[in-house]
Amino acid sequence: MRYVSTRGLAPILEFDEVLLAGLASDGGLYLPESWPHFDADDIRAMQGMSYAEMAVRVMMPFLGGCIDKDAFVSMVEDSYRNFTHSAVAPLKQLDSDIWLMELFHGPTLAFKDYPMQLLGRLFDHVLTCRGERVTIVGATSGDTGSAAIEACRDRDAIDIFILYPHGRVSEVQRRQMTTVPSANAHCIAVEGTFDDCQDLVKAMFADTQFRESARLSAVNSINWARIAAQIVYYFHAAVSIGAPDRPVSFAVPTGNFGNVFAAYAAKACGLPVDQLIIGTNSNDILTRFFETGTLAKGDVHQSISPSMDIQVSSNFERFMFDLYGRDGAALSTAMAQFRKDGTLSVGDNLHRSARETISAGRLNDTETMVEMKRQLTSTGELIDPHTAIGIAAGRAQMRQGGAPVVAQAAAHPAKFPDAVETATGVRPALPPHLADLLDHPEHFDVLPNDLDVIQAHVRQHISSRGAA
Repeated sequence: MRYVSTRGLAPILEFDEVLLAGLASDGGLYLPESWPHFDADDIRAMQGMSYAEMAVRVMMPFLGGCIDKDAFVSMVEDSYRNFTHSAVAPLKQLDSDIWLMELFHGPTLAFKDYPMQLLGRLFDHVLTCRGERVTIVGATSGDTGSAAIEACRDRDAIDIFILYPHGRVSEVQRRQMTTVPSANAHCIAVEGTFDDCQDLVKAMFADTQFRESARLSAVNSINWARIAAQIVYYFHAAVSIGAPDRPVSFAVPTGNFGNVFAAYAAKACGLPVDQLIIGTNSNDILTRFFETGTLAKGDVHQSISPSMDIQVSSNFERFMFDLYGRDGAALSTAMAQFRKDGTLSVGDNLHRSARETISAGRLNDTETMVEMKRQLTSTGELIDPHTAIGIAAGRAQMRQGGAPVVAQAAAHPAKFPDAVETATGVRPALPPHLADLLDHPEHFDVLPNDLDVIQAHVRQHISSRGAA
């Protein structure tokens, strides 16, 4: 298994090299040169496997022999051993056609824990084997940051810097990052939006001298290893409700497109997926694309679903790469136009192909709160705003007589207590292991949306830790 960049100019790499590289040197994102294939017998053989066993089976082809199987089994088992539900990603049936996959049983209560816990151990393993260290930089709209810090805290070979938009994440999301006292974890509140944070991270990777001197790596979903780990829970859900003998559809609340791209990858690997459905909030650039065939950047609007307050979805480039027939040069030209003009039209043929692959819906804040109340009243489920958007989009977009839809409970409702209480009248409590979160002191720096300032801050702190 080898990996190519969506822009077509970066070196072809092996899995361990892609893990450490994060973003490709040509500014693109890495993808498998070809998709591994699981046939019906392969998928049928997964029935009865534990989540960890299935993770090993699904991910081994992506490793390409770079990591010993016994070592990988140990990492996977360690990653999911302390999740708070024995099924790791349990399913609940909401009605005759819609299921809910709970992805909040990890240490920071969001779906990001599922890839991130494994990613931290993969970094540790590869860096130890190489005798190297890295500086991880990442941007977060809320959940990636805490999951990444939890996975990388106190690891000798890693310094981690997480950029988040100042004042634009929930208090629980912020405190899950800023109350971690580990010397290798650094939180930067950027005076701007998530898109600004993401642009800063990309600019740091694009600065070759800085990238090499700081030994930059990434844990955002620009890192292929994270997407690979997310593919697992789609196989897990599908097999649990009857795959390969019963197809399934997935409804995914999305901002940066990484989570739904993992579902797309699962389908490309042979999982019998009927529909892929995305739900967006008022920051609906992706929904508008699937409606019109035009990717048009707008202003970022603050919402009650802050993890989706995004206008430039990094992982959408991976989907576009396949849409453009894996023509890196053509995609590079298209993405340059989008960055220059803030708009890109793909034409009728590509738009038709995109719509055949993914359906999309949107909810504003009022509609999101109505769905949260509806679920509590009709099913007894207390859900967060992002989960509400996924469920509602799935119900609206599912085909009559089509496959059952698995929606995602992407985060625990206690991560967004104000929004949940406003919508339902019920204030969700934090689980016991986080019950004292609001009592811990915070550690973070508020910095301007300025690349030079951010880079100087990173240099200063890795220098103080004794890095080269």
